[in-house]
Amino acid sequence: MESRMDISQLFPEGFNAMLALEGAMRNSSIDKKLYKLIKIRASQINGCAYCINMHTREARAAGETEQRIYCLNAWGEAPFYTDQERAALALTESVTLLASTHVPDDVYATATAVFTKEEVAIITMAIVVINAWNRIVVTSRTLPD
Repeated sequence: MESRMDISQLFPEGFNAMLALEGAMRNSSIDKKLYKLIKIRASQINGCAYCINMHTREARAAGETEQRIYCLNAWGEAPFYTDQERAALALTESVTLLASTHVPDDVYATATAVFTKEEVAIITMAIVVINAWNRIVVTSRTLPD
């Protein structure tokens, strides 16, 4: 497989806007390990090898365990995720698969039961940002290191 294009070179204004969104997320109050799990899970769903590779490395560096990274694709059946992580991962899946889920009320209610509305807003933006990156990277065929 070959890379198709480098969007950062072809449309730097748009790419820099994405970097600014990413910076806002990094500077937000979101738990850094949770942010990594969200990034990995959305990237798994979207089939983004570049992002899966990058974010699993980052998760390990942040202290995430191999067990939790390996089982993330089956988080609903694995016993080692917290209620907050489960709510965030359910929201991640629903937002990522928006066309088929439309983010059901029960998923949103579960999230607001364990997070404040501000936290849900931040988590939602985290999900939106990684989905945007996945779409950029998959479309441009950016290859993992």
